[in-house]
Amino acid sequence: MNSDTKAPLIRTRPKRRVSPLAIRIMMVNVIALIFLGGGILYVDDLQHTLIQSRIDSLMKDAEIMAGALGEAATGGPETTEVELIPAQQIIIRLVDVTRNRARFFDISGTKLIDSRDLAIEQSIVVNPLPPEGGLASFWDNLSWEISGILDRLNKRYALGEYKEKANEVAENYPEVMEAMAGESGYRIRVLTDRFDIITVAVPVQRFRRVLGVLMVSADDRDIREAVQDARMTILQLFFAALLITLALSSFLGRTIIRPILRLAHAADRIRMATNPDYQIPDYSGRNDEIGDLSRSLRQMTDNLARQIDAVASFAADVAHELKNPLTSLRSAIETLSFAKKEEDKQKLLAIIQQDVQRLDRLISDISDASRLDAELARSRMELVNMTAMLETLIDIYDATQKDKLPDIVLEVNGSRRQRKSGENRPYHVMGLEGQLGQVVRNLLDNAISFSRPDGHVLVRLGERKNMVELVIEDEGVGIPEDKLENIFERFYSERPKGEAFGKHSGLGLSICKQIVESHGGTITAQNREDRSGARFEVRLPRAEEGKRQ
Repeated sequence: MNSDTKAPLIRTRPKRRVSPLAIRIMMVNVIALIFLGGGILYVDDLQHTLIQSRIDSLMKDAEIMAGALGEAATGGPETTEVELIPAQQIIIRLVDVTRNRARFFDISGTKLIDSRDLAIEQSIVVNPLPPEGGLASFWDNLSWEISGILDRLNKRYALGEYKEKANEVAENYPEVMEAMAGESGYRIRVLTDRFDIITVAVPVQRFRRVLGVLMVSADDRDIREAVQDARMTILQLFFAALLITLALSSFLGRTIIRPILRLAHAADRIRMATNPDYQIPDYSGRNDEIGDLSRSLRQMTDNLARQIDAVASFAADVAHELKNPLTSLRSAIETLSFAKKEEDKQKLLAIIQQDVQRLDRLISDISDASRLDAELARSRMELVNMTAMLETLIDIYDATQKDKLPDIVLEVNGSRRQRKSGENRPYHVMGLEGQLGQVVRNLLDNAISFSRPDGHVLVRLGERKNMVELVIEDEGVGIPEDKLENIFERFYSERPKGEAFGKHSGLGLSICKQIVESHGGTITAQNREDRSGARFEVRLPRAEEGKRQ
């Protein structure tokens, strides 16, 4: 074996632990859930809105309290100080309603009043701690972890940290210093890792004179807990939808991917011929695309198997048909050397010439038959006018061999007419004009060979049940009743008596059947009703004029 010759590589299908198609199915289904998860970001926007509303509310409360202090807790129009006792009573009453913490700083910056130090009866809210471990604890920790991530995205930790000193003064709070100058202000600071504190400061004035600053503060626990509950609800819905989506995607993937893989593996086994009897799995019962694919693959493999068998049978038939003339040729050549008389030599040379002509005819017909499949597969079908084609072919026969041929009569749509272009009704089919012309020529040659020179060959063209029907009748001896199907087999020949042996290869009618069936038609043979000859019927699907394929 030549070392330069490389054996063809057979690619094996790669083994995958995870199907790429399954991943695509899951990713497409999960994309929709991203919009549900995006609801968490919407909740963050809602949180900002609620906090701003809380700031506005605290600012209004502080302005009301500052106005009350400025009007009721001063000694007179010229005073520059707020009386402590009345101011404490006002703060106690107002804080008891708002439940906010209030601190009052005098004009010097000293903290004079803190509602937390006053005797205000406040309710104590007791929230039970979540149990350690368990699903509730897991969800709570997960929720706050997600909250921490979102806080980092929102730059919450860029806020200042709230630190309360023992002896507070106005300088500890920038918003208080702004209020000392007559401008209200607020700050948001980090109180704990989960909550913030909001402080607003407004000036306490009387006749536009700043007497001090009232600072009101409150945490955003209720807001953040409400937002956190909404986040948890969205998160739970997200994970529930995710699990359902993954389960449905897995089921969908199994109903699609597993059959496709089985079909692919079956095709690989057939391709590598590891098991010639292996069949494509049958999913034709499924009323979907997988069922369509299974049916198509099974039909394709069946057709390939038939073609392979046909090729093998054709090769065997060719070998057998070639062997007969070769044997005769070899015998004549071997005998020629022993022939003494010139007459015997001439007879042997005539036999050799006939065998060579027979071999040439066989090889030409075999070549045509072997090219036929490729031509039918590669060529594009066009609209063919069968009427015009018959008129042209019959005119050619009459012009070239009129003295040796029987009279060829053309009937179109039941009427015998002159064979002039355009006078007969056109019948169109979708096909290959060259191959259809070969069918007509083979059938005419066959009819002429069985007819007398003074006889008739009748060619009829018409329509039946939306099929174009071509009928060719001769006046020969007819076909044996038990051979009506056999005459379409390769190399079968049923010739009239007296005709020289080997003049026909027996492939003509077989080629006709192959061409007609490739066009979606049928060809049949029968004897005429009066048994005065043979009758061949060809039916092809009719096409409308102007149609293309």
